[in-house]
Amino acid sequence: MAKTIDAGELKKLAIADALIIGAERTLKELKRGTLAKVFLASNCATSVRESVQRYCTISKVPCDELSQDDTEIGVLCKKQFSISVVGVKKSK
Repeated sequence: MAKTIDAGELKKLAIADALIIGAERTLKELKRGTLAKVFLASNCATSVRESVQRYCTISKVPCDELSQDDTEIGVLCKKQFSISVVGVKKSK
């Protein structure tokens, strides 16, 4: 089931510098064990989705599919590009 992320929640995480943006960086941080949660855009590429979900399972990190597409997530993160994968850093 797709989840809708609250724009305020995503903005708060972005301001707190708690977001990892992009599939490659998210996968790297998953391998390091520094993420608490991962969000996938509704139109995320299948190969990327499978890789991220595999590493989330291995790392025991929750992976949520969002109802927003990559363009909407880019706007919520105040970026001028599409974002299909977002990771949330563990709080210290």
